[in-house]
Amino acid sequence: MKTRRIAWIGALAAVAIAMTGCSASGDGGGDSGSDATAGGTLTYLEPQTWITLYPPAAGFYPNGGVVNQITDRLLYQNPETLELEPWIAEDLPEVNADATEYTFTLREGVTYSDGTPLDAENVVKNIDLFGTGDPDRALSVSEAINNYDRGEVIDDRTVTFHFTAPSPGFAQAVSTINSGLLSNDTLDRSGEEFGPGNATEIIGSGPFVIDDETIGSELSLATREDYDWAPPSRDHQGPAQIDGVDIIVAAEASVRVGTVVSGQADLARTIPAPDEGQFAADGLELVAAATNGVNNGLNLRFGHPLLEDLRVRQAIIAGIDRQNIVDTLFTDSYPLATGILAQNARGYVDTSEHYVFDQDRARELLDEAGWAPGADGIREKDGERLILTFNEALPQPRSKEVVTLIQEQLAEIGIGVEIFAGDQVAQDEAQRDIDTVQVYHSMVGRADFDVLKSQLFSANRNAVLNLDVESGELRDPELDELLARIASVPTTEERQEASAAAQQHIVDNAYVLPLFEEPQVYGLQSRVTGFSTESIGRPSFYEVTIEK
Repeated sequence: MKTRRIAWIGALAAVAIAMTGCSASGDGGGDSGSDATAGGTLTYLEPQTWITLYPPAAGFYPNGGVVNQITDRLLYQNPETLELEPWIAEDLPEVNADATEYTFTLREGVTYSDGTPLDAENVVKNIDLFGTGDPDRALSVSEAINNYDRGEVIDDRTVTFHFTAPSPGFAQAVSTINSGLLSNDTLDRSGEEFGPGNATEIIGSGPFVIDDETIGSELSLATREDYDWAPPSRDHQGPAQIDGVDIIVAAEASVRVGTVVSGQADLARTIPAPDEGQFAADGLELVAAATNGVNNGLNLRFGHPLLEDLRVRQAIIAGIDRQNIVDTLFTDSYPLATGILAQNARGYVDTSEHYVFDQDRARELLDEAGWAPGADGIREKDGERLILTFNEALPQPRSKEVVTLIQEQLAEIGIGVEIFAGDQVAQDEAQRDIDTVQVYHSMVGRADFDVLKSQLFSANRNAVLNLDVESGELRDPELDELLARIASVPTTEERQEASAAAQQHIVDNAYVLPLFEEPQVYGLQSRVTGFSTESIGRPSFYEVTIEK
């Protein structure tokens, strides 16, 4: 199979393609020179629709896939090396010894698509909002920015950011889509005004602008003709070479796959593992992009009465055959996890010895914890049955099949599993309630040490619900302290040590079972060249060309 590894259509594909005005060759009404590779409109299929274009809340891949096209960032994280490079900042920042001050010098002549300047005052307005949030407008703090105090305008092209404590991850934070720069007027919007129905009014300085929106089904991007400030290391400079991108929601995997394979669309995200083989045919390719962060895994909400006992959590981990899951449901694009972090992630530690499949040991642990098999095989204790609810993680590949296979495996040791189904809104609500979801299936991509804090810290994603939202109390204060340290020590060596200490605490307490390293898998026509992803697998269309 020709696979490049680089560390939206409702019911009827034909109808949706017709709506976009795109031909099967991907011309899209662009320049039709016989052997030209410039021009044309790319047809890109997404499994889910976007929810918000407010950068700090745009981590959901359909959100980030849009924000990545319409915004620039102060720095660029090279997706191949994960090194930071200049972008809107003309060089890497000057940083003081304890990483509490960062000074950037900005490129000259950068403007937003509404013609307003991207200057020092505007950059400070961006980062002040992202670093502190605005609850009155329902705008969250960026989980990528820690210990933020304030920004300072030194002159038109120079800014300094101040922090209340070391913030060693800040340089990487301003390379992410969560720090995508927006115009002053856009920054004045409310959280609701960053949502569906408002897309064309979200103004960035990126190579594409949002030209049209059909809520829930389609978004059209047009190339900005005066764009000329790509990261210097990019092979292409100047405007994008295609005319634009039609992003179409195609929820059904069979539609996404079939439409690309047949040549009616150019590119699709989330190609299911069983369909990867179709892209071995001539004229087709597969891209499996690494996400470089917290692996796809299960977060065990230890504050729930059924999971308070360490032995029960250890039994769940010993009772799940991860290799069988990977072998049954996935391909080589999905390596078995050897730790909570992917092997290429900052801070990675191999903790695989803690995830050994051993059903006999699992049964012994449950026996010791006082859970005895009932008449139907499900274990009971003091009149309560050991039945846990897992979520169906819609953004994660084959989540329903993964949890169903786990359901079968855990039944063999006497643990019942129920699956919470529902759309993304219902899932988001359910995962915050420990009485609704006790085992949370998720992952998070970010190529920085802070990704572990992003996933588990009480004030961030709080994936194991360490924070009791009703009482406001921490169930494990030490966990929060260890995670906070990752983001608050100034040197790389100290951050590595802090990350390792946090990971050891997590495995000692059986809080997380990592399953596999989750890629973003794209299927595309070989006529599409120059397609790439940013450092955690979101699409980048800037260098794309479409062969005629």
